[in-house]
Amino acid sequence: MRKPYVILSAAMSVDGKIATRGGDSAYSDEEDWKRVHKLRSEVDAIMVGINTILLDDSKLTSKQGKSPLRVVVDSKAKTPPNARVITVRPEVETIIAVTSKASPERISNLQKKGAKILICGDGEHVELENLMEKLFDLGVKKLMLEGGGNLNWGMLSKGLVDEIRIAISPVIVGGIEAVTLVEGEGFTRVSEGVNLELVNSEKVGKCLVLTYKILRDAERGY
Repeated sequence: MRKPYVILSAAMSVDGKIATRGGDSAYSDEEDWKRVHKLRSEVDAIMVGINTILLDDSKLTSKQGKSPLRVVVDSKAKTPPNARVITVRPEVETIIAVTSKASPERISNLQKKGAKILICGDGEHVELENLMEKLFDLGVKKLMLEGGGNLNWGMLSKGLVDEIRIAISPVIVGGIEAVTLVEGEGFTRVSEGVNLELVNSEKVGKCLVLTYKILRDAERGY
């Protein structure tokens, strides 16, 4: 299929939480944020799920070089029209990926604020393969996936991720309600999991940054 090269990027605690039970995700220090913003400037688009927007009101811009296209996977068009991902740096295009079941009124309100709407599927959730093809056709050849946990699961389980870069902060936060790197349904057996190859490790500020390549599985088609 036609798809961008996808880099899953995240910062997490030693115990694998990308956000605490209270929604705090401030794991990166200044040095690691410089790394993240440099990576943002090197890709064609940044993609997050709707929960990231609702919790963090993220701008998804880069402080180094160009700011890439912003993509929000938002099946029901819940993105507030005044969200910073739309209103901050309006010259940087924002795409909201929805399904045909999304409210026409919500879609219209987002379009009035300048957001571009992509309808990807007719079900309850955005069809991620469809979205990847549409982004590729729009010129997105390299995409940075910044979660959250459910979107990470959706992309990984469908074989749509090519590389993972994780910054591990030297802290443990615990919490059964805290968000882990990958949420969703999960696999039932370890042998069914997504296999990785470590290709680089480095200390950046207080964080340990690990880079993995996804190992493709011929039986599963990815």
